[in-house]
Amino acid sequence: MANRILLVNGPNLNLLGTREPEVYGSDTLDDIVALTVETARVEELQVVAMQSNHEGEIVDAIHSAREDCAGIIINAGAYTHTSVAIRDALKAVALPFIEVHISNVHAREEFRHRSYLSDIAECVIVGAGIQGYEFAVERLARVIA
Repeated sequence: MANRILLVNGPNLNLLGTREPEVYGSDTLDDIVALTVETARVEELQVVAMQSNHEGEIVDAIHSAREDCAGIIINAGAYTHTSVAIRDALKAVALPFIEVHISNVHAREEFRHRSYLSDIAECVIVGAGIQGYEFAVERLARVIA
């Protein structure tokens, strides 16, 4: 258990590489997963990766992490700004988690400035591109050590 982390990517992140490249760059979700897995390997961690456009599937994955993961890295996408259900799931499982956003959400539309997750996250990483996932693994590794 202590060596597994859950990587959650929310709605529309499956379209990375083609979706608004001026905001999100040209890296794909596969690139993010590969970077996360490689960084985790160096930290002697395993990654369970999932992506869903459906809020309930994300909640279910968070619930399941309670059984065999030591922490969570989550980019909830638009659900960051709307989902009390994902917030409640993260609180309920009581695992440390790091919130990641590829773009600087604070330099974007006003509605993106509010996160339902940030105040309960161990750490929040925004605007570092996909390197934010690398930072998140490194930080989470220290938190769960």
